[in-house]
Amino acid sequence: MLISQTAQKNHDELFPNHESALAKTDPEFIEIFDNFTFDEVFHYSNLDVRLRMKVTLASLIAMQCVNEYKVMMNAALNVGVSPVEIKEIVYQAVPYAGLGKVFDFLHATNEELTERGNSLPLEKQGTTTNKNRYEKGLEVVREVAGDAVDQMLTTMPENQKHFATFLADNCFGDYFTRNGLTSKERELLIFTMLASMGGADAQLKGHIRNNQRVGNEKPLLIETITVLLPFIGYPRTLTALNCINEILPEENEK
Repeated sequence: MLISQTAQKNHDELFPNHESALAKTDPEFIEIFDNFTFDEVFHYSNLDVRLRMKVTLASLIAMQCVNEYKVMMNAALNVGVSPVEIKEIVYQAVPYAGLGKVFDFLHATNEELTERGNSLPLEKQGTTTNKNRYEKGLEVVREVAGDAVDQMLTTMPENQKHFATFLADNCFGDYFTRNGLTSKERELLIFTMLASMGGADAQLKGHIRNNQRVGNEKPLLIETITVLLPFIGYPRTLTALNCINEILPEENEK
C-alpha cells in the first residue's frame, strides 16, 4: 500500500519539505495512518485547515500529548493559525484540563514560538478587570449556557455556591471573554477537550447544548470528532457521538 496523492498533498500542506523519521523506521504504519488521517477522513469532514488544526491542538492538550502537540503546533503555524490563537487555545484549556496538564504545553508553546522568531509576551487579549470579571463572566455564561449558573446559585447549598461563582468569574470571566478566539471557536474547542479527555460526559453534554446555542450545529460537531478520531481513538470518539445524538437527536428520532 502506498500513500495516496490526496494524503500526500494534505500532509505536505502541513509539513512542507518534512522528512518523517517514522516513514523510514515504520513505513507500513505511516502508510496506514496518513492514508486514513489525511485522505479517507477528509471525505467526511469539511473543516477548513485552520479550524482543523485548532481543534487538533486542543485535543492534544487535553490528552497530554506534548510531543505530538509540538509537531502539530508548527503545522498550525504553517497554515496560518496565529501565535495569539495558539496561546488562547492553551489558556482556554486551563479551566477544563487544569494547569497540572496544561503547564508543559504553555512552556512548549513558548519554546516553539521563540524558535520561530516571535517575541514574548504576545499582545494582551484580556477584556475584563478584577472589578467586572464576575459580571462580564455571568453575562457571557448566560449567552452560551442559558440559566445554568443562575440555577446553581439558587439551588446549591450555601457552602457550595462558590463553585458557581468560580464558573462565572474565572471560567468565563477570566478566560472565555478574552479576545483572540471567537465564542463559537471557544465552545467548539471546549467540546473538543471534553470529548478528548474522557470521563466528563455530563459536562460534554452541557457543552454540546452550548455549541448549538452559539451556532455550532450538529453536523459541525460530527465533522469535528471525525477529524479527531485518528488522535483520540474509537472509544472516546464513539462516546462523544453518543452524547451528541442524545442531546441533538436526528430528525427521525425525535
